[in-house]
Amino acid sequence: MQRVLVIDKNKQPLMPCHPARARHLLKQGKAAVFRKYPFTIILKDREGGDTQAVQVKIDPGSKTTGIAIVANFKRGLRAIWVAELTHRGQQIRDALLKRRQLRRGRRSRKTRYRKPRFLNRRRPKGWLAPSLKSRVRNIWTWLKRLNRFVPITNLAMELTRFDTQKMENPEISGIEYQQGTLQGYEVREYLLEKWGHKCAYCGAVHAPLQVEHIRPKSRGGSNRISNLTLACADCNQQKGNRTAAEFGYPNIQTQAKKPLKDAAAMNATRWALFRQMELTGLPIETGTGGQTKFNRNQQDYPKKHWLDAVCVGKSGQHVFVHLGLSPLIISASGRSSRQMCRVDKYGFPRTKAKQFKRVKGFQTGDMVKAIVANGKKTGTYVGRVAVRASGSFNIKTAQGTIQGISYKYCQPQHRSDGYAYSFVSATG
Repeated sequence: MQRVLVIDKNKQPLMPCHPARARHLLKQGKAAVFRKYPFTIILKDREGGDTQAVQVKIDPGSKTTGIAIVANFKRGLRAIWVAELTHRGQQIRDALLKRRQLRRGRRSRKTRYRKPRFLNRRRPKGWLAPSLKSRVRNIWTWLKRLNRFVPITNLAMELTRFDTQKMENPEISGIEYQQGTLQGYEVREYLLEKWGHKCAYCGAVHAPLQVEHIRPKSRGGSNRISNLTLACADCNQQKGNRTAAEFGYPNIQTQAKKPLKDAAAMNATRWALFRQMELTGLPIETGTGGQTKFNRNQQDYPKKHWLDAVCVGKSGQHVFVHLGLSPLIISASGRSSRQMCRVDKYGFPRTKAKQFKRVKGFQTGDMVKAIVANGKKTGTYVGRVAVRASGSFNIKTAQGTIQGISYKYCQPQHRSDGYAYSFVSATG
């Protein structure tokens, strides 16, 4: 299970402790809950203490990033805290597209003319699209947050792919490099990511996969990436000399021509994240995708983002992961809305602009616990709150939304920080 993060009375990080130890300290009154996510306690009468080497390991992903804290105990390396961070890059991209379409539509309607302003801005060096920048900032936010509560000594991240050809011959270049061992490896890894590590025809997941030509070479097909897919041995043999359409899968060719945008997003943000991590001043260990996969297979761990983070780099070869370890699922949800007022489907405002962000000390998105002793809504409710100027709030719980709960019954559990949290089952 997850270790509990600990800070001393001066808010300096100490070694994370076992949950049983944390419960004992809380029960005796020697500690108090400082933060719910990640769960952190503060010691009331202790200052400083001995620490071991602690490494934060990151496996960046386009949609989900794995985060792991690995401590070096006398028994060896052990994962003590893990999480999966889900990004909202696609949501940002869709929101910007909707805004662009709305503004473009205004210029063609009978409204006040607004001159296009696409030639009066310059992009700074290292510019990233907002959907990509959010990925980097999400990881950087959590790295800084963990640095406040954990005595981190070094960092590790997956940075590049496994380049066997470059290792065998460091001086290789030009067309010789493109036609070497790396070509086959990169093509196979590309196809594995593009087709979801399964057969494109029957959907087999655990069967050995072969690189297969959608249009056979004997019928004019080429080795271009848009003509390649993955197939299990049975489907590859049954398909024979037929095209994918003749084999009964006409949509395969269309899917093969789609770009691997997730890989492109990672290529664009990988080095930006590395430069950001350098600002911490901590030693950084880098690893390759092939090395991570090798370490995970050697230790017989299943394919999960947080387990990939555990296996990043050379230090990921021998890391013990307890069967009861359950990752914290973190979903980026945005901090607040900049929209002044709500509009109807025609674009006309239907509400007034908000006057206050906080009402009675609460903000929309805060996690609260409301204990109602009497009345129609008697009960205990835990969830996220939506504030109203009247002081009568809505609380969104796992069972549904409870309306009309007075602020007097609400107790703050976790302030809104732009993320939603949940837990999943352990490695099994």
